[in-house]
Amino acid sequence: MDVAVLGGGNGSIASAVDLTEQGHKVRLWRRDAATVEAMNAKDRTVTLKDFKGARPVQIDVVTSDLAEAISGVSLIVCPTPATAQPDIAARLGPLLADGQVVFMPPGSLGTYVMAKAMRDAGNTADASFVEAGTLPYLTRWHGEDAVAITTRATRLPSGVLPLRNREHALEVVRGAYPSVEDAGDGLSGALMNAGPIIHPPLILMNAGPIEHFEHWDIHNEGTQPAIRRVTTALDGERMAVREALGYGAPHFPLADHYDDEAEEWMYGNAAHEKLTDSGDWRENLVLTEHRYMLEDVKVGLSLLVSIADWAGVAAPVATGLLSIASAVCGEDFRKTGRTIENLGLAGLDRSAMSELLEAGP
Repeated sequence: MDVAVLGGGNGSIASAVDLTEQGHKVRLWRRDAATVEAMNAKDRTVTLKDFKGARPVQIDVVTSDLAEAISGVSLIVCPTPATAQPDIAARLGPLLADGQVVFMPPGSLGTYVMAKAMRDAGNTADASFVEAGTLPYLTRWHGEDAVAITTRATRLPSGVLPLRNREHALEVVRGAYPSVEDAGDGLSGALMNAGPIIHPPLILMNAGPIEHFEHWDIHNEGTQPAIRRVTTALDGERMAVREALGYGAPHFPLADHYDDEAEEWMYGNAAHEKLTDSGDWRENLVLTEHRYMLEDVKVGLSLLVSIADWAGVAAPVATGLLSIASAVCGEDFRKTGRTIENLGLAGLDRSAMSELLEAGP
């Protein structure tokens, strides 16, 4: 299958390399022309490191021309941080064609951001937008020459906007990611996002060690029972919102990620141990700049709090964490984050929201 991969971060490079090795024809788009030139000077070759060892993989096309990257492809994979979605959506919106599918793992309602950008550009193409609960990989980009994939997702619950295109959209995405599971519409997919559940308690309750030590692994020594209890309570609020909106199980509770005896979570069994054993997450984390704050709190957690308010579901843990994060960063994320108010959706009632999710903007 012809696939375009957008972005140059951990998830994007892992996607481009892994899908290439699977036999797909991949075009990697990066905004930075100088980085594209450097990759082409190295014959578009990146070293893939995983449980099989290390080997070179040559990507078919690396370009800074977005039109070139997506022309004629069936699937567009956009595993960038949610903070990059608005800019990419503005560039991508005018270019999409009938039948194309944009896959965002994960999304934080990026399905709506992308679909609205396409309509705002005057593009009437019947494209589809899909968002998953997490990245397809636990991965880290090692410089400009190598990417390490610690493990691959075994279950990817994913929602589709517009829902009327669900069958086609999921079929296309499964051509690259067979582990994708039907999670209903785009809002349901957004409420599967694990990042705003796992990362806010880890960074905020480890704020002291993060700022004191040069490197601190929040997933290893930073994952303590008290923090896990807060994470479980936060996840309970996410699942309560899903239930209130009529989205049934499975909800993929994050507790299953830590329990090898429980139902298989998104990354399968022993994923947490693989992550900590790799050492790739022992990093210098700047609280006010890291994507765990800007993506998972400012975008993801503010979205969850706003949806809970809209649905009439109490979410004291999510609201409290959002308030603490706002104090840490000196910015009111409830006002500046990705909320349904800032997306222009807060005025919809349940019926109107369902119509939007079914038909698209």
